[in-house]
Amino acid sequence: QVQLVESGGGLVQPGGSLRLSCQASGRISSYYIMEWHRQAPGKQREFVASITSDTSTNYADSVKGRFTISRDNARNTVYLQMNSLTPEDTAVYYCHYRDYKGTSWGQGTQVTVSS
Repeated sequence: QVQLVESGGGLVQPGGSLRLSCQASGRISSYYIMEWHRQAPGKQREFVASITSDTSTNYADSVKGRFTISRDNARNTVYLQMNSLTPEDTAVYYCHYRDYKGTSWGQGTQVTVSS
């Protein structure tokens, strides 16, 4: 079992930036994929970004060029740097861990973009 703890959410003005963190603990495999997903009110959860153990990344079209995913393998932590935020980025952001044994989700962190 892998546990995930997210942090870094909050209220930010349009055009601002936030950095989310997600630290994994427990039975972590040597190869795993870390992802960020988000769910806005009244909408389905959607993929935001992913990063593999060898730092290959993938992004949703809606965040390309604005968000950057990175990871610190020594700390089992993944980050999501979010720049040029818009009200459409308002959502609960979830960290997701995947390896050959299964998956785990974090509890989510709220990001609100509003003036």
